[in-house]
Amino acid sequence: MDRNIRLIGFASGIRASGASMLSPFITIYLFKVLGIPYAEIGFLFLLVGVPPLLISPVAGLITDRVGRRRVILLALATESASVVMIGYSMYVSLLPGVMIFAASSGIAGSIAGPAVSAYVADMAEGADRSLGYTWLRIGFNAGFTVGVGAGGFLIDYIGFPQVGFLSGGILAVGVMVLLALLAPSAYDIRLQAGQSRAEHQGGMEGPGSVRDSLGILAKDRRFLVFCLASMVSALVYGQWSTTFPLFIKTIEGVPTWLVGVALATNGAIVIFGQTTTTRAMIGKRHTTAAALGLVLFGLAFIALGTFSLLGFGVLLAAFSFVILLTIGENLGAIPMMTLPSNLAPSTERGSYNGAFNTLSGIGGIFAPLAGGLALSASGNPLLVWGVLALPTIPAVGIFLWLGRRIPAAANTV
Repeated sequence: MDRNIRLIGFASGIRASGASMLSPFITIYLFKVLGIPYAEIGFLFLLVGVPPLLISPVAGLITDRVGRRRVILLALATESASVVMIGYSMYVSLLPGVMIFAASSGIAGSIAGPAVSAYVADMAEGADRSLGYTWLRIGFNAGFTVGVGAGGFLIDYIGFPQVGFLSGGILAVGVMVLLALLAPSAYDIRLQAGQSRAEHQGGMEGPGSVRDSLGILAKDRRFLVFCLASMVSALVYGQWSTTFPLFIKTIEGVPTWLVGVALATNGAIVIFGQTTTTRAMIGKRHTTAAALGLVLFGLAFIALGTFSLLGFGVLLAAFSFVILLTIGENLGAIPMMTLPSNLAPSTERGSYNGAFNTLSGIGGIFAPLAGGLALSASGNPLLVWGVLALPTIPAVGIFLWLGRRIPAAANTV
């Protein structure tokens, strides 16, 4: 594997360790410190999620024209500053500041996302590309495991604002590592050399006009249907980082440090299981992996609701949920990371990944609102999590339908 893919995976781990020290616990801060009800928390996260969605397709177009490395560095530097300001806003108990800088952090992440995906796609082909994205995901989750574990512990002892300041500092370290060590991709080098579409007919040339890129996207029906299935899936995936910590902290009464341990378990399973999962799926369809992953998510939701309702113990309920969900996440991550680049022309990888992040992310921004409304509407855990699992049914159907229509060369892990 190219050393730069390993490097960006390592830097992703540093970044994730910083961001995850604070971001999964923001819903708890809003409820426990500021006293905001569940439904209103969901609505606030809906508002915070809109700006990154609007920016992501533009970010994809920019990374195809400016270059991957430059966009990655600028975006992650902005994210670092935004997280520091979240910490400051928590320090002065300023709700608008917390939400504005959470949105700013999300915007920075949505700008970096298409650039990182395109960078890895530039560096690897075929099964190596799937393994490259796997390495990136392992790096992220190694950092996530450390971050949420440390964040859950430190919040109880030094407080939310101080963890915010520490989180932003760790993010800044990740930016400096990339600035010092990350090389431009081959695509970046071609752009820097001034090569254009006209100079490279039939080769890996630069992109055409923005109108050309939008036209290519609009005509790619298989890609758009994949985005639709991913949008519905995101209504399920999005419950993990918002509704779940809120549920086990405020309803089940779990201490914050134990919430961090539960979240860290997710990261640990990814670290030790993602490569095995990816290798096991090589030669099989991406769309099959997506469908299987969603089935396990649905089972995780039902298990959490059932165990909580029957009083089997909060730890059994929480960790059964985490284990089932993470195995499903490992399966679902493979197509989500790889298929947009596989379906894209080589000159449009940034625009495809940006469009995918926006279209699939629509479901993600509504997920916290759905979770907040479900928690507000019913005290029955099985009913709450059963309702939240319902989108898995149409999403699985769409993925299985789509699997017969995407060419094997693009749809094979």
